Amino acid sequence: MINSVLTSRLRNQRIAEPRGTSPGAVVRWFGAMQAQDFGAAMWAVGLRIRGGSTAAAVEEAFNRGEILRTHLMRPTWHFVSPQDIRWMLDLTGPRVRRAITGYNQRLGLDGAELTRATRLIERSLRDQAFLTRAELGEQLRESGMIFNGAQLTQVAMNAELEGVICSGPRNGKQFTYALLAERASSAAVLQRDEGLCTLARLFLRSHGPATVRDFAWWSGLTVQDAKRGFQMNRARDREFDGGVYWSIGVGHHTSANDEVPDGVALLSVYDEFSVAYRDRAADPATTVGAPTVVTAMGTVGTWRVAREAGGLRVSVALRKAFTKSDKEFLRRAVHRYTSFRGLPCRLSVSRESASARRAGGARVG
Repeated sequence: MINSVLTSRLRNQRIAEPRGTSPGAVVRWFGAMQAQDFGAAMWAVGLRIRGGSTAAAVEEAFNRGEILRTHLMRPTWHFVSPQDIRWMLDLTGPRVRRAITGYNQRLGLDGAELTRATRLIERSLRDQAFLTRAELGEQLRESGMIFNGAQLTQVAMNAELEGVICSGPRNGKQFTYALLAERASSAAVLQRDEGLCTLARLFLRSHGPATVRDFAWWSGLTVQDAKRGFQMNRARDREFDGGVYWSIGVGHHTSANDEVPDGVALLSVYDEFSVAYRDRAADPATTVGAPTVVTAMGTVGTWRVAREAGGLRVSVALRKAFTKSDKEFLRRAVHRYTSFRGLPCRLSVSRESASARRAGGARVG
């Protein structure tokens, strides 16, 4: 039996049929893409661009501000577009701030101190457009506010959640912060209901078919909000393997008769295909904490990449034997990744052990 939920997701996530015309277009399609591992997140974007892309091109788009990186939703780092960042922060930020209040208090940070620090950060970034976190810490220190590493992390996150700062261009390998008002001067502002409806639509079009629990998990919103967002979009439900999955949109891939897409994909750690779903029934073999090898049958293995003399070594560990055609698809997938990195590659394939499967895999950068 064809797993129609899985085949629909492969297409709607733009894995089976990459359609992105630019890094910014990919991120806008999703609404937000998890991005705490920057290198892996760049590959998650590049994978979905029609005709392929390069790491340099995605990073250039990030440095230009076509893609922004900030804390929102669960919270963790996410890529988000300049057009969507403000309304998305307005919608999801309040729950995030409540969720981290206890941790901030344990660190000795109170609301008044965070407010003062945010104002000082805003003033510093007006004087100097882009500053690293360490440089922000120095600016705060000069104003009499001294924070240790953990405290400074939370201070910066608070300023992000308040919509004051977001990512600036990278300074070498270091990340910088910039004023959100300058990086996203055309950001849309939506009323809460409009924002909820929009976020649910973005999620369903790029992640569907999905459950209510999936959307609540991905967005950090309540189950009640998730249900309401689906209702406002007139999402359609259908049962599969005992679960209820929701989809939207004319031309959206939702048919139980979907043809199984060909191909093999190398997905990064924290790719939206694995990390965005609370319910795992559609792909029980999902490995969230590792880069995964995915086909139309779901997750079939893991992979890792290492530098070696002259290029890269991509090591693939499969859970089952591949057919001749699957092996060719795998070679194409590896070629797509190494072209993205701009380095020659040596491929090795092995069978994945049960212990390795439980332990997860290495990060991909």
